[in-house]
Amino acid sequence: MSNHDTMFINGKWVQAAGKETADVINPCNEEVIATVRMGNQEDVDRAVAAARAAFPSWAKTPVAQRAEYISKIAKAMAARQPEIGDTIAREMGMPQQLARMIQVGLPIAVLNSFIPIMNNYQFEYPMGRTMIVKEPIGVCGFITPWNYPMHQVIGKVAPALAAGCTMVLKPSQLAPLNSYLLAEIMEEVGLPAGVFNLVVGAGSKVGHALALHRDVDMISLTGSTGSGTLVAQAAAETIKRVTLELGGKSANVILDDADLQKAVSKGVFSCFLNSGQTCISLSRMLVPAAKQKEAAEIAKATVATMKMGDAFTEGVYLGPMVDAQQRESVQGYIKSGIQEGATLVIGGPEKPEGLEKGYFVKPTVFADVTPGMKIAQEEIFGPVLSIVPYKSEEEAVAIANDSVYGLSGCVWSADPERARGIARQIRTGQVFINDAIFDVDAPAGGYKMSGIGRERSKYGLEEYLEIKAIIGSGQ
Repeated sequence: MSNHDTMFINGKWVQAAGKETADVINPCNEEVIATVRMGNQEDVDRAVAAARAAFPSWAKTPVAQRAEYISKIAKAMAARQPEIGDTIAREMGMPQQLARMIQVGLPIAVLNSFIPIMNNYQFEYPMGRTMIVKEPIGVCGFITPWNYPMHQVIGKVAPALAAGCTMVLKPSQLAPLNSYLLAEIMEEVGLPAGVFNLVVGAGSKVGHALALHRDVDMISLTGSTGSGTLVAQAAAETIKRVTLELGGKSANVILDDADLQKAVSKGVFSCFLNSGQTCISLSRMLVPAAKQKEAAEIAKATVATMKMGDAFTEGVYLGPMVDAQQRESVQGYIKSGIQEGATLVIGGPEKPEGLEKGYFVKPTVFADVTPGMKIAQEEIFGPVLSIVPYKSEEEAVAIANDSVYGLSGCVWSADPERARGIARQIRTGQVFINDAIFDVDAPAGGYKMSGIGRERSKYGLEEYLEIKAIIGSGQ
């Protein structure tokens, strides 16, 4: 077990002012793997002051030089990819091989994606007799979650560095260990002091303090819609910019001409990636009513092939929920689905056999789910799939849009153009066509209660820029 009683502030590891501690628990076996010191208002003030002092110099650092730092961070992260991946597997439970590939591989790819964006982006240009200048917004506060901890951190850190902003990061207290490794990397590559600062702590204290802080120009949160509401309310007091990536209840629309076997099987694996603890999880599978029985059989057979267990057991696809509270929440949704009359295809609320330790939940599939059911409307954040039958394309689109969320989605069809036609009608920030793979160059973000703003791509960079018009003649 390791102990972390320091914060990374102004380029140095300094003793935390906060005295409270929190245990980091391996959700696979419920064992404490680390104890971390929780930050307080004093830690936040020190970190923000360091970021504020570093901002003028970093903002003026040439774009090419900022790009070189990002490249160095990516290379240093790649050199430690197994270590970082294994750390994340231990602190939040994703199977080791997937953690190394996804939890670390994707952040490396995101970092590298910003280098060509920076090289090609016009940070200033003439518009008639006015010069448009895009400047870094300033000091940024980042509040990040536990489910894809490094990926969500880098989704904010990379564009902020690219824009010329400085920052204070508050990672989830459930999975903070990877952020200490990131701070070590920042130190290793020689990032100027104060550009990146790390303060671990509770969202109600450290996160709230960042959102309220008068010297923080922007706050960016990835988390629940409830957390986003609280952060936006706190940030409103100082009229700071807010970007939010929040909940999702994404629809996987399978049209009548799709390869049902492939579409359902791929859809189940997508829904259950990271044990369903994914904001863009395709948790609603919309199928033609006449094909629902066949789709349910395919889903059941697919789930039966999935191995559940410890993150470091070979061949495991399904890990645990992150903690006991999340496990109880997911089990509650499964009970709700049964009570509301959905057909239980496989799974259930009982504890999985053979897994006495760990916060595991049976992978569960429901059929005959109606749009108004709780399991069809609320984000479960666990391995629970709802199969919803529909009778026409128009009804499928209506069901897909019958949600307070609008984060992601997917459409399956033998005719890609037909699928794109449906995708255009779905009110979400992104829609996958058939088995399209994740694209780090595509912007990510949500409609409706799924958030504000975008991450990744040039659109993610622009969230960290202010626009100035310099107007004058004699050019």
